[in-house]
Amino acid sequence: MDMLSFTDQVDTIRTAFSYINRFKGHTFVIKIVSSLFSHPLFPLLIKDIVLLHKMGIRIVLIPGARERINEILKTYNIKCRTVDNIRITPAEAMPFIKMAGFDVSNKLMTFLAENNTSAIIGNWVKARSIGVVKGIDFQSSGTVEKLKVEIVEKMLDEGLIPIFPNIGWSTTGKPYNISSNELAFTVSRDLHASKLFFITNFDGVTARDLKIPEGVYINNDNHITQLTAPQARNLLDLNKKKEKSKEYELINVAFNACINGVDRVHIINGSIEGMLIKEIFSNRGLGTMIYNDPHENIRSASFADISDIIRIMRPAIADGILVPRTSEDVAEKIDDYVIYEVDGTPHACGALHIYNDEQAEIAGIAVDNTYSSLGIGKKIINFLLDKAIKHKLKQIFVLTTQTSDWFVGLGFKRDEVSVLPQEKQKQYNKDRNSLIFTYTIDSVRKKRHYSVE
Repeated sequence: MDMLSFTDQVDTIRTAFSYINRFKGHTFVIKIVSSLFSHPLFPLLIKDIVLLHKMGIRIVLIPGARERINEILKTYNIKCRTVDNIRITPAEAMPFIKMAGFDVSNKLMTFLAENNTSAIIGNWVKARSIGVVKGIDFQSSGTVEKLKVEIVEKMLDEGLIPIFPNIGWSTTGKPYNISSNELAFTVSRDLHASKLFFITNFDGVTARDLKIPEGVYINNDNHITQLTAPQARNLLDLNKKKEKSKEYELINVAFNACINGVDRVHIINGSIEGMLIKEIFSNRGLGTMIYNDPHENIRSASFADISDIIRIMRPAIADGILVPRTSEDVAEKIDDYVIYEVDGTPHACGALHIYNDEQAEIAGIAVDNTYSSLGIGKKIINFLLDKAIKHKLKQIFVLTTQTSDWFVGLGFKRDEVSVLPQEKQKQYNKDRNSLIFTYTIDSVRKKRHYSVE
């Protein structure tokens, strides 16, 4: 094994342990589409869920039943129409929908029992009829009215995994067919869940055929990896014509979960081995995450960050992109450094070294491999330029040997050694022969609180 691969594994283990400690005792609500139950990798997904449970994470499961309901209704030749993504449930269909709902719940409990994990299925949902909406009678289709939180909390405290079928009951005992997605939202909200997972049979939200709000990152596979709650709201507003799609529905549920106290909602593909574990125990998720807490931020560095700064810079130093720095070098100018962190783990860094003649050097820009394609370097540059504005500086410069094209793309212009502050000119290493680029902060840019293009 080469040293780089070994280092990557060590970093992965460190990250995983930090998440294990963070989430112990937290509640995760997991909704699983029933089409995955027959997938050959589904037993491995169950093993991963059991692993989370054994780590001390409180698990609540909600099996989707749509596909199973469709199968059973087709078998008994019962037709139900759908309006606004809601199945209208006539009285004669309700027994078969109950059959489907408890069938998938029992299958889920059987899988858990095979892994020596105790689960329980119960009637903890009070529901009411949707009634007549815009002249349409939704019959035995219902909506969640109340969750018996105290009972569910007690089961979680006893180490059980509650399983919620898609059935709710009225105060008189009448059953209603309720949406599993609505149920997942209500359960995660009322139990103050840290995470809500929608384990689906597709790879998160694709940007294809959607109008995308400004600032939303799209990966090379044309998927949206993450959305803040405001971005999710904007995306919903821009794509109302898509409101009947499964992706739109999930984003809408996720947005409402976030604004009602759920930290993060994840939409992931359960047919890929280990996807749930990768989504939880790595800083880079593989599906789509909608979040309402500060998932990422750039902040001033402290002495406690020095080892991480050196770690992040090490590959760039080895490649000759950055000049070597020791811990003592970083400590001497620690107030100049900023770091980009995700969930408390630093993944990028940079520094702004200020000189007396209204100039400053941007230096030490480095991003670790897991975040190298997300535009984090540009975010750090913008942060440092904003810092320069606050210090009323007029010009920024960088010295680089291998990243000149990148800085040109950010608006920096090639310049000469003579433009550097006298102190920096004396330090210039002719053997390294770094190229010099400058960025002028004019009054217009200050007024508009600019960012690099």
